[in-house]
Amino acid sequence: QVQLVESGGGLVQAGGSLRLSCTVSGRSFASYAMVWFRHSPGKEREFVAAILWTDINTYYAESVKGRFTISRDNAKNTVYLQMDSLKPGDTAVYYCARDQRPFYYSGKSYTAYADWGQGTQVTVSS
Repeated sequence: QVQLVESGGGLVQAGGSLRLSCTVSGRSFASYAMVWFRHSPGKEREFVAAILWTDINTYYAESVKGRFTISRDNAKNTVYLQMDSLKPGDTAVYYCARDQRPFYYSGKSYTAYADWGQGTQVTVSS
């Protein structure tokens, strides 16, 4: 069973930055697309960013484009989410997810993903 562990959340003022990390157990990390979602009360889990196994193909939600950067370090089995120019609307629990099978991208719907981390809280104060 694969395990995903997020870290790096916290409390930050608007305009500040945080870097989230998600470390994945097991082999073949480099073969999988990795995705970040977020969930805030009263809303559905929302797609934030994805990075494919190619390492150069990335996708972002419009709400974070130009402010967030997703990257990966395959030697460390870790995917990152650099979050800059944070806004109060970015407040949420952030989750990473691994795609269902290697060399496949399931897209932006959270229902397509089965392997999740426990989440890390990000709170942005105004």
